[in-house]
Amino acid sequence: MGLRLPGVAAATTPDDGDVVLAEYTQPFNEADIASFRPLYRQTVAALDAFPTHLAADAAFDAWYVYEQAARHDGIAAVPLNAHSCHTVRDPDGVPLCPIGLRMHPTYPFAHPYGYRAHVYRCPRLSPRPSGEWCEHAPFSKGVGCVRHINIEAGGLMRVRVDRSSPLYKAIYTQRTSCERINSQAKVLGIERPRVRNGRSVANLNTLIYLVINGRALQRARSINAELLSIS
Repeated sequence: MGLRLPGVAAATTPDDGDVVLAEYTQPFNEADIASFRPLYRQTVAALDAFPTHLAADAAFDAWYVYEQAARHDGIAAVPLNAHSCHTVRDPDGVPLCPIGLRMHPTYPFAHPYGYRAHVYRCPRLSPRPSGEWCEHAPFSKGVGCVRHINIEAGGLMRVRVDRSSPLYKAIYTQRTSCERINSQAKVLGIERPRVRNGRSVANLNTLIYLVINGRALQRARSINAELLSIS
């Protein structure tokens, strides 16, 4: 089974520069988002703490990514995935129907995808018919538009976070740490492993990232030694 370039969790430290906190090699038939939970667990173990903020590309635009940041009073700096279906909402998170009216909240329920959701219905039919007509197709069936809105902290953060704010931009910029780590890994041959099975590839990838961290530690020690010699 083919393996892709591993998913990586990285950070930039004042002393060591870019370091690898976690890595996870998975098959090509797995989506990038499948690596999030194992990477997050490894990161928490490496830091012995929960990271406050997270930064990732649009492949990680999932409510449970934002949820981890929301639980620890941080934000997840993740662009919206262009392939996702986005419900238009007011700034407070209330969904708008296709003609721009605020929809009416009815009841919460446990969504089969594992999060708490709230059912919003057509404002001209709920909580009671207003007598106004709507040309939208579901209205003529007596049902009207229905939206199931994720009400978990992460689901709400996903639509409410200000992606133009200085904080969001500063956190998102830190994602380039992973890009620099990947560049170093490519130089070390991670794209062309000369081994025969998936486990060997994963082990080789781990060794490559250990080398990268070892080099970062060596640089830090060299800088510290120079500073001490100057003093």
